[in-house]
Amino acid sequence: MAKKLVKGNIALCEGALAAGLDAYFGYPITPQNEVPAYMSNKMVSLGKAFVQAESELAAANMVLGACATGKRAMTSSSSPGISLKQEALSYMAGMEIPGVIVNVQRGGPGLGNIAGSQADYFQAVKGGGHGDYHLIVFAPNCAQEMYEITYESFDIAEKYRNPVMLLCDGIVGQMMEPVDFNKEQKTSFAKKEWCLDGCKGREPRSIKSLLMADGVLEQHNLDLQKKYELIRKNEARAELYQVEDAEIIIVSYGISSRISKNAIKAARANGIKAGMIRPVTLWPFPTEAIKKYAKPAVKFLSVELCLGQMVEDVRLAVNGVSSVDFLGRAGGGIVSDKDVLNKIMELKK
Repeated sequence: MAKKLVKGNIALCEGALAAGLDAYFGYPITPQNEVPAYMSNKMVSLGKAFVQAESELAAANMVLGACATGKRAMTSSSSPGISLKQEALSYMAGMEIPGVIVNVQRGGPGLGNIAGSQADYFQAVKGGGHGDYHLIVFAPNCAQEMYEITYESFDIAEKYRNPVMLLCDGIVGQMMEPVDFNKEQKTSFAKKEWCLDGCKGREPRSIKSLLMADGVLEQHNLDLQKKYELIRKNEARAELYQVEDAEIIIVSYGISSRISKNAIKAARANGIKAGMIRPVTLWPFPTEAIKKYAKPAVKFLSVELCLGQMVEDVRLAVNGVSSVDFLGRAGGGIVSDKDVLNKIMELKK
């Protein structure tokens, strides 16, 4: 497919379709409504499964069921809807079922509003449901990454048998940009020795998260932690931008990172050595990338569209070696490049 001008929400749909999506289950909520609307046409025309579920809870559990049979399935929603999916996500993590979940964030708490936000960071990276578990969390910052990261997410989910979340924001989801649809259509996949695909000619398999025998659940949790350590080692990703000589390093993701990059260019033009570390994965968090540049003379600034969530992980990463400041807006408010530049100049003084 040639390069096209599309919304970020449509780009992620095309990424999922190219990855060999078998089934989409969703429920409408702004600002991700383009996703179920687009999928309702595309999936049916391709002879694949599309279901507008009766609720967000149902949609998430439909993904669990489809992925348990070895199919590639996805659901999407926005902040309040994702809250309703948390029980199913905990079940998927506990049952080691891969699947892709998209959160195009909106302002909160509660129903909030339909403006773009980044206030669901804690929910995504700290485990929004019950138990000791992690989702693998990606944070695309443009329509091209919405396409490419979605495409890759299905492979990552199946590699680790772990749910993957794309934590997007309403601005990246709604903005239109040229996207190069450069991925080959996936049509063949490795055999899944764990999935429930009928036991004719083989021993039955079982996938469950209810483990009642003495010590069995604890051992299962310990085994999950070993997997999470492997994911931390292999999958932490970050984009580095002009950090080698930086005296002030911004840490930001999603649309905030693009706003911050403009401010960094302006700061450099004014003789201030600023740079940025952009987490591409929010979990695993790129701790080592941040730790590498933490020095007493370097100041860090976390820029977020919330009142301060990722900043806690930045502080843990620098471990007291550097100071860490924060700049953010809440309830759908947008930080401007002028706001970021003014904060950089304040820190420089």
